[in-house]
Amino acid sequence: MLGRLNHVAIAVADAEKAAKIYRTAFGAEISATVPLPEHGVITVFATLPNTKIEFIQPLGADSPIAKFVERNPDGGIHHICYEVPDIIAARDNLIKEGARVLGDGQPKIGAHGKPVLFLHPKDFSGALVEIEQS
Repeated sequence: MLGRLNHVAIAVADAEKAAKIYRTAFGAEISATVPLPEHGVITVFATLPNTKIEFIQPLGADSPIAKFVERNPDGGIHHICYEVPDIIAARDNLIKEGARVLGDGQPKIGAHGKPVLFLHPKDFSGALVEIEQS
């Protein structure tokens, strides 16, 4: 059921500035900046040979990550994202096993244009987990 690691997300005050470091230091390919109003964030991806780093910046004061960035002004790891072949089957199985899905439990379209869901960190050793339809 669990696929490859899609990305690690780092919440930051300035996504473009944070991504620039990866381009300069590691030669990573950097995506365009993409606002995702439905998620309350701005995203920029650094593509690495085996995964991606997603830099997420709050999009307004009501952003779900605004308080995270306020508490961590230098940034910090926010979540990890795994690919799953069937997000609905994965969701149903996770719920059956006792995991809590955040929000209304219905997938939303994420930064890659694919359905995503977030899982409660208390159910995953303190890590906020995102699953994305592969």
